[in-house]
Amino acid sequence: MNNRRRLVIALGAGVLAAPLSSLAQAPTAKVARIGLLGPGSAASNEGWTAALLANLRDLGYVEGRNLGVESRWADGKNDRLPDLAGELVRRNVDVIVTFQTPASLAAKQATKTIPIVMVSSADPVATGLIESLARPGGNVTGLSGATPELAAKNLELIREILPSAKRVAVLVNAADSFAKPFLERIQVAAGALGIELQPLTVRGGEPLQAAFEEMAKGRASAVIVQPSLPYEPAAEMALRHRLATAAAGQGFADAGGLLAYTQSISDRDHQAALYVDKILKGAKPADLPVRQPTKFELVINLKTAKRIGLKIPPNVLARADRVIE
Repeated sequence: MNNRRRLVIALGAGVLAAPLSSLAQAPTAKVARIGLLGPGSAASNEGWTAALLANLRDLGYVEGRNLGVESRWADGKNDRLPDLAGELVRRNVDVIVTFQTPASLAAKQATKTIPIVMVSSADPVATGLIESLARPGGNVTGLSGATPELAAKNLELIREILPSAKRVAVLVNAADSFAKPFLERIQVAAGALGIELQPLTVRGGEPLQAAFEEMAKGRASAVIVQPSLPYEPAAEMALRHRLATAAAGQGFADAGGLLAYTQSISDRDHQAALYVDKILKGAKPADLPVRQPTKFELVINLKTAKRIGLKIPPNVLARADRVIE
């Protein structure tokens, strides 16, 4: 074999071998692992989970490829949240995304190191989740879900739909540390509207029959539900008693409630994904300001209105961002 032929063979072998060698030495793409934690059920959080993952997909995170998801739901039993949060910590996820205040508090108690992105956590400063909106400190950041406007607006809408309403019940979640501020904000709005409130305290996951029997005795015309309570049981019980219902909670009208005035769901899910992305890329929660709602939406369930024999005024329907028919 002459020298020229040996050179050609050697070069060819090198060309073939180089890609195989490169593949063998190429680092495996890191899979980001996030944990999802909330007080509801998997079914009630299905829409939120899908929206969050869709927004993460837009940012380049695809479940099964470079994203792993661990979900833990308390099924309306908030006392399970600490154990579920502990499970996510033991799974050593990169970020925990929490839905509503009880889940955020449980996650913070479970870990001081894993970043936590809270979604719809009410007044995170007052509940001790963060130090301030501008500088959260610690390992928690994300989205605050409570503003004074939300509590007042839901009560105002009840008054518009039921002008004769003099007494409105408020279903308060004893297991939620935001229960007291939640009630106080509604009381301020009720005073301005001349409405008498009937506060009734329950614990998430407990039967609601007794509370609704008290509403009937008190002649309440409507009920406002604290968003951290399970939606479906509250909406179903209100239907049985033919009571108008409102909540500042995403998905409440979809679950059978009459109306929900709340922060924009699409904006919330988009912002939550942005927080997760920033943290996965190295940002520290302590340095990411907590975002308050700036966009709101009104959802009205006309099917529920018909079932309780209530006609929604045209001017209220015209303001709805979404109507369930």
